[in-house]
Amino acid sequence: MTTGLFLSTRKIQNRHLRPSVQAQKKRVSSDSGQTKGKIPSAEGEAVQWDVAMEPPENMEGRTFVEVMSEKYSPENFPYRRGPGMGVVVVPTAGPQGSPMKDRLNLPSVLVLNSCGISRAGDQAEIAAFCAHVIELDLSHNKLRDWLEISKIVSNIPNLEFLNLSSNPLRGMHLESQWTEAFSRVRRLVLNNTQVSWDTVLLLTREIPELEELFLCLNEYSSVSASSVACPTLRLLHITDNSLKDWAEVRKFGSMFPSLDTLVMANNNLASIQDSKDILPRLFPNLRSINLNNSGLNQWADIEKLNFFPKLEEVRLQGIPLLQAYTNAERRSLMIAQLPSISLLNGSVVTDSEREDAERFFIRYYFDYPEEELPYRYHSLVTKYGRLEPLAEIDLRPRCRAQVEVHCEEKVEQLNIRLDQTVAELKKQLTTVVQLSTNSMRLYYIDKCSAFGPEEMRYNTRVLHSYSIQDGDEILVVPKIK
Repeated sequence: MTTGLFLSTRKIQNRHLRPSVQAQKKRVSSDSGQTKGKIPSAEGEAVQWDVAMEPPENMEGRTFVEVMSEKYSPENFPYRRGPGMGVVVVPTAGPQGSPMKDRLNLPSVLVLNSCGISRAGDQAEIAAFCAHVIELDLSHNKLRDWLEISKIVSNIPNLEFLNLSSNPLRGMHLESQWTEAFSRVRRLVLNNTQVSWDTVLLLTREIPELEELFLCLNEYSSVSASSVACPTLRLLHITDNSLKDWAEVRKFGSMFPSLDTLVMANNNLASIQDSKDILPRLFPNLRSINLNNSGLNQWADIEKLNFFPKLEEVRLQGIPLLQAYTNAERRSLMIAQLPSISLLNGSVVTDSEREDAERFFIRYYFDYPEEELPYRYHSLVTKYGRLEPLAEIDLRPRCRAQVEVHCEEKVEQLNIRLDQTVAELKKQLTTVVQLSTNSMRLYYIDKCSAFGPEEMRYNTRVLHSYSIQDGDEILVVPKIK
């Protein structure tokens, strides 16, 4: 599941709307990227329209009803056929003075982000038009009253996805009698709202089928455990907070016993402190974890991930432990330490890559003292044996060679470049043997070969193609006129 919030916009010109329209595409952090939990856009994949209307100069904001009637009027949102593209909703009855037109082309997925909404408006009109709506994006508005939010949500009986990101909910109290409005929501996004943890606990207790919860950028440094578990939650996305102590993270285990995916990048978690006896019971169903940019700095913390019985996907980029290694070393050492992982940092771990990584791991720790060897080393030695380090062979061609130049009775030691041609070597030898390039013939003598001299007759041939070594000879013979 890919983490991100995709909101696309199209420009409109209308008497109801200002001509200035902003196109927005917001992606919530991760992974750096990471096992990704996707925040679907409220328009979904079938519909990619979003009119981000500029609210008027009204400090009190606008109502949900006003914005909906403008955006989805036939003039602004033409009816289009196709799955998820929208339906024509005609109210059967409406109060006198209703701002609604004769009809609205209202899709089942509503995007009303960045519209200055602060209030619900007439609830009867919300109920009349929104009975078929299943997803609602109210991010980047001015909603600061849970009562107003509950008025909107309670009149959308089939709502499954609700995005309230970047609404000013810090310090706002949610009364327990209002939570019934959220009872059908399965995916709830509260990123960058600074909503209190007590409110989060109340929502998780009162939403019976909550499956995905997004709590990024809310400045949490600690959390309190709930006496009532939320058994349906599968995905918790809580990146970009300040959860440094494992004692806080472990509370998620008892609160969300069915948790499948935990995304908590950018929290600077210092270590994983529980033992191998506690961890399997703490997160018995955890399949994927994202600890990108955490503060983990010991291999012992990585080894503890093996005690999550169903873990198969891990993201561990940007941690202090790996800074001293090359990219290749990081991946190989991580794969060898985590034998059950099938996805590492978003890439599939193949059987051949795992075998290479495990063999590398044994050789990497070959010279370490016994007391410093990781536990995993001994199990891999049992599997492959105690492998010797591979010999380092430099297959690059030599750059230079020290040769003896013989010309009649004269012998000179000369250091020559092997990337030059025979013609270039002749030019270098003119000052040594006092002959012009046209007056000499060159022969290469391999000191280790039983064969005789080899004439270097091709001026464009490169010297390293002769496999010249230190101590070999170059024989210069003057041409007979």
